[in-house]
Order: sequence, then structure tokens, then C-alpha cells
Amino acid sequence: MAKAAEVGYQSYAKRFIYRFDAQQSHTMLIEWLESIENAHFWLQATSTAHSLLYPKIPTPVGGITLDYPMMLAAGFVKGHGFADESTAIQAVKAQQNIIPGWRIVPRLVGPVEFGSFTRYPRIGNTGRVMWRDRRHLSTQNRVGLKNPGAQAAALFLSERKDQLPSQFGINIAPSPGVDDERESIQHVIEAMGVFIKRGVLPTWFTLNLSCPNTEDDPSGAQTESSARNMCGYVMQFLNKNQVDVPLWVKISPKLAPEQYATLLKVFHELGIKAVIATNTLGMPSPEDETLTAGVGGAILHKEATTALTLLRNASIEHGYKVDLIGCGGLLNGDSYNSFKNLDVVAMQYWSALIFRGPFAGAIILSEYERL
Repeated sequence: MAKAAEVGYQSYAKRFIYRFDAQQSHTMLIEWLESIENAHFWLQATSTAHSLLYPKIPTPVGGITLDYPMMLAAGFVKGHGFADESTAIQAVKAQQNIIPGWRIVPRLVGPVEFGSFTRYPRIGNTGRVMWRDRRHLSTQNRVGLKNPGAQAAALFLSERKDQLPSQFGINIAPSPGVDDERESIQHVIEAMGVFIKRGVLPTWFTLNLSCPNTEDDPSGAQTESSARNMCGYVMQFLNKNQVDVPLWVKISPKLAPEQYATLLKVFHELGIKAVIATNTLGMPSPEDETLTAGVGGAILHKEATTALTLLRNASIEHGYKVDLIGCGGLLNGDSYNSFKNLDVVAMQYWSALIFRGPFAGAIILSEYERL
């Protein structure tokens, strides 16, 4: 059944999706999701398709038990960008769907990580910001953390708590361009705090320490002292407020081996439950080599497995109790198997949604089972 679903998607993609560039296709898809979010037919159809293609596979990881070993990574269900907080909140009050896909996508694919959300809204980068490379099954973007901001996102989701999926994550990113470490930490805590205050408690929180699709990537947060400060204060905040939601951390590819070992030590000592390796790979954009855009998909896979290997080695050597979650180039049964061989039990994907369709998770798992 999964294979038949892919054949249908590939026929549709070649006829419609691939006729447009990546950005046009993405925009049309988001607009379509926004238009059907409350349509009974589509809600029922997506739920039925999911039940047929995605049997539950309880997967303990990161302090929780997922219904399924694969999650849709942050970056797809994250919402519209806004210039300021008041405009974003007014859009919520006007009953606009500021986070298209929040209801439909989890019904279709299972666990989804919403976000990334920053403390304040971001309009994102202008011009062309998305590319696809069909030859190498890779995507690239410099969207620039476009999102409605934590306040508006929390308000929007709080008004729909009874319709939220049973399992979902919320990804929080430090505010790009904020050089003062204390202010950056405060922004992250405030962003998490508004979701908690409004009773929007996800299954897990992810702290995104790397966002290469912005020109002011806060990559310095991945040094030992900065990671310890950022993660330590966030953990202190969660514990003080008795928030029973595990914290995961997402990190970059291409860090030094010693840096991965040091970061894992920090996460272990602070009680962080899982590390997601990795975010996209910062490379020159296809149209302007002076601008950085994050690469995902097959090109990223080698770097992701390298990072996971280094993290796994450090974990075995020192006994660190931090689960590893694979992310980067999860496109088929072979890439799933390469993560599994590194003792990774749960994984995230994004580019597979583009190249293999909405049932990518089921297709990948069926291929793995046939290996």
C-alpha cells in the first residue's frame, strides 16, 4: 500500500509540483493546507490514510514514548511571518490560520515538531529563499526563521487545545542578531514560557542551537560555556515551574569531534533527554555565494551520520545518558538503516516529504523492513 501511495504521489508531483520551482510549490502547498484545515472531508481522509499506512510502533526515546519512530522535523509547520507582535496577535484575534498545517499534517504523518518559534515574530528573508535539487534529492533554504513569534503561536494553539494532536513537539530557537548572551537566554525562556502559561504543553520541547538559514546564525551557542548557560537556565526554568516536558537539543553538522563530545557531556550533566543530529548544513545559496542557505536531504546524510557516530562514541566511552535522534537525509530504507546501525531509534525527516510524498515515513519504514 505504501508503494502504491508513492507511485500516485510521483505521478502527481511530476505533473504539478515539479512544474514550479521549490518556493512556488511550497507557497501553493501552504495556501492549500490553510484552506482545508477545517474541512471535514480532508480531516477524515487524512486520518483514515494514516491509520492504514502507519501502524503504531511504540518508540521510547528522549524521556517519552513516541507512537512512531519517525517525526516530521521543524520547519514545515511553523506559521506565517509577521513584522511585529501586535500584528501577529491581531491576526489570531481575527481568526486567521497563522500556522497552516497544524491540524492536517499531524493527522496525516503522525508526530510533528512545530516551529521553530522565536520570542518575537520574524518576517524572514526576502527574495528567493528555497531551492530543490532533484538530481541529488536535496533541498536548500534561507527562509530566515520566518514565524509568527511565540506569543501569537501560543495564543493561536491555546484556542485550539482540544484539537491538537496527541503527540507533537515545539521547537524554540534563540533570536538571531541578539549578541548579549543573557538577553538571548531570556528570549528562549520567555518563548517557552508563553506556551506553558497558556497550557500548550507539547510532548517535548526542542531547543534549536543552530539555524544556518539566517545570516546571523547564533552558532556560538554551541560552545561549551554558551550551551551550558543556555541549556542550564532553560532546564532550571522548566524544573522550577514543574513542567513535565523533556528538553531535546538540536545541533549542527560539521562540528569538531571534541565539540560533539563536550556538548554531549553538557547535555548529560544538565539532564537533557535527547540530542537531534543534525540541523541543515550551511552552504552558499545557489544564486548568491555570499549568502548562506541550509542544505537538507541526501547531501546532508553523510554529515549527519558522522555527527551521530562521534556522539555515539562519546556516549559509549563516558556513559552519557542522552538519546540520539537522527536527522539529515532520511530518504529511504538504506538511510534509515544507517541511522539504526548507530543505535538511533527515532528519526526526523523533511526533504523526504518533498521527494517521496506525504506518506514518506511509511514508505521508508516498509523499505527498511524489506532490507
